[in-house]
Amino acid sequence: MNRMGEGVCDRALHFLSPPEDQALGPALGSAVALNCTAWVVSRPQCPQPSVQWLKDGLPLGNGSHFSLHQDFWVSANFSRVVSSVLVLNLTNAEDYGSFTCSVWNVSSHSFTLWKAGPAGHVVAVLASLLVLLVLLLVALLYVKCRLNVLLWYQDAYGEVEMNDGKLYDAYVSYSDCPEDRKFVNFILKPQLERRRGYKLFLEDRDLLPRAEPSADLLVNLSRCRRLIVVLSDAFLGRAWCSQSFREGLCRLLELTRRPIFITFEGQRREPIHPALRLLRQHRHLVTLLLWKPGSVAPSSDFWKELQLALPRKVQYRPVEGDPQTRLQDDKDPMLIVRGRAAQGRAMELDPDPEGDLGMLICYSVLVRHGEILPP
Repeated sequence: MNRMGEGVCDRALHFLSPPEDQALGPALGSAVALNCTAWVVSRPQCPQPSVQWLKDGLPLGNGSHFSLHQDFWVSANFSRVVSSVLVLNLTNAEDYGSFTCSVWNVSSHSFTLWKAGPAGHVVAVLASLLVLLVLLLVALLYVKCRLNVLLWYQDAYGEVEMNDGKLYDAYVSYSDCPEDRKFVNFILKPQLERRRGYKLFLEDRDLLPRAEPSADLLVNLSRCRRLIVVLSDAFLGRAWCSQSFREGLCRLLELTRRPIFITFEGQRREPIHPALRLLRQHRHLVTLLLWKPGSVAPSSDFWKELQLALPRKVQYRPVEGDPQTRLQDDKDPMLIVRGRAAQGRAMELDPDPEGDLGMLICYSVLVRHGEILPP
């Protein structure tokens, strides 16, 4: 009788929760509740149903990292609903695994817990490091290639300052001392005129006198698109540079567009000259460049910054040749041997290319050897 009752009880068992296998990914340090609910036939002769939890196929032992809450309800037709809630505190990696509940040695569907928190954290950290690396790379490229990019942009899309009545690209003012003359004539001028195609107007005179500027100075400045001032120690040694540089700078800003001042590395030592301190305070109005020992190289940043401050250079290729050489297919007529004349006649070679000069040479040779030509 008991054996038959147990069989009837076994056949009436049905799990309501979980309805199927479930996979959960709670983070480490969190708590998760697993609900196991079963419907069983509960005749008087049947043993009372009980829920047992298993982890990875083994009975769940006692521990402080989980808790159990069991309830049951009696319904009609001698049936019962049994519920057990397992609350897990995930404190370490050993708390994860596969959990099932068992009633009368019949197991339910499983709850599989896998550790998702650390994996997501690693992905987030790697993504952050990748973004940081990209930002550092962009910053490095900006520092290394900033001037080259700006020069390319100036050459491609910069303002073309032509047809403005100016004859020179820059007016260069410097002190009349041997060091400044060497710097301007042997370094600055060759680099800007020969290598970069600028046209300079050089003048070793007081550019910012205390009195009103002369008419010649105003005319010369009006013929130049930019102004370059070589602020050497000799230039700064003038009395007006210490006494009235502010007034001269204000007057200069009225005459020219964003003047360029070239300073030297040795001038950065304390105490700083008042004129240099004033220029640093007005960087938004002037272009302040620093000449260092390594700036003499054509690829140095000094020349790139100076070129950015100067007008954009536009290279033009002539469409037609010189009118004087157009009939000779753009060749110099003094260098061709055979060409086409204006009427289409072939140009003949001179039968006596030496002319009288050749006879004069022969006569002088004969006289030197004592031979006299007959009359």
